[in-house]
Amino acid sequence: MIIRTPRRLHLGLIDPSASLGRRFGSLGVAIENGYEVKIVEGEKLEIRGEGEDVKTIEKVVKRMNLRYNTGVNFLIEVRKAIPRHVGLGSTTQLTLATALGIARLRNLRVEVEELAEYLGRGKNSGAGIYAFKYGGFVVDGGVKGGIPPLIFREEFPEEWGFLLVIPEFKPGPDEEEEKPLMEEVIGRADVAMEISHRILLGLLPALKERDIKAFGEHLSAIQKLVGRHFEAYQGGEFREDVKTILDFLCERTYGCGQSSWGPTVYGLIRRGEFQTLSAELVDFMKDHGIGGTIELGKPNNRGAEVIGENVFLERLIKSVGG
Repeated sequence: MIIRTPRRLHLGLIDPSASLGRRFGSLGVAIENGYEVKIVEGEKLEIRGEGEDVKTIEKVVKRMNLRYNTGVNFLIEVRKAIPRHVGLGSTTQLTLATALGIARLRNLRVEVEELAEYLGRGKNSGAGIYAFKYGGFVVDGGVKGGIPPLIFREEFPEEWGFLLVIPEFKPGPDEEEEKPLMEEVIGRADVAMEISHRILLGLLPALKERDIKAFGEHLSAIQKLVGRHFEAYQGGEFREDVKTILDFLCERTYGCGQSSWGPTVYGLIRRGEFQTLSAELVDFMKDHGIGGTIELGKPNNRGAEVIGENVFLERLIKSVGG
């Protein structure tokens, strides 16, 4: 099996205080170029990957065997990876890719949501789960036992994209470091109400109407509001170290924000604007002594792909004219 996942841009948590009985609630969008993982039968468990990816895969393999009796004799190769703890949803995407690949290899028809819940995903946000399963723009309904339900999903316009920056700054917290922060954070009910209002009567209508200017304005406002929930933990509405880049993005794009704990930041653009804006941003970052990668975040409206290797080879042969 070959599994290709999207990456996930996290656009915010709505209500950490559970003022209406459901905690968090999140919104996010799937973008291209996530993990590519190959899983085949093996004589023993062999994992080819780097660092934390290997640990994540090993944990998933063992837990899948405990629940579904899938065995552990696999050769699993991470052919392409998402950087860990930079705000792009690496742990959820790799966990679900491994679990779903094993399930399909064993002809188990298990839903992504069941795998996600069993493997401990979705405790704070369902955006990564639904970005994996469906792609596009997603909103979940908050945590109240089990994984958050999907309440909205919409195709993200293909002509839109993100000026995506992964600066060479300190990674965000890993799951163990994040856990006590998420347990103790108490959001503001008034802020949660304003975020909800902007989502329902601002962001979503603008997405339906393909109004990039209005969507971007509401996205920027939502991001700043979300930051008020977490300013005690990151030094302000956004991380202090990314503010210089965000100043550029907020001025030069339709909307801007920080994905999860960062350091990944983004600006909403029309894809045709990428070359000009990225060249300007390269010079800007160089002038400020900031290193990092700049790329076009292309929307993914398919979600993860799981294909057998024979099908993959047939497609590859056709693509090169064989």
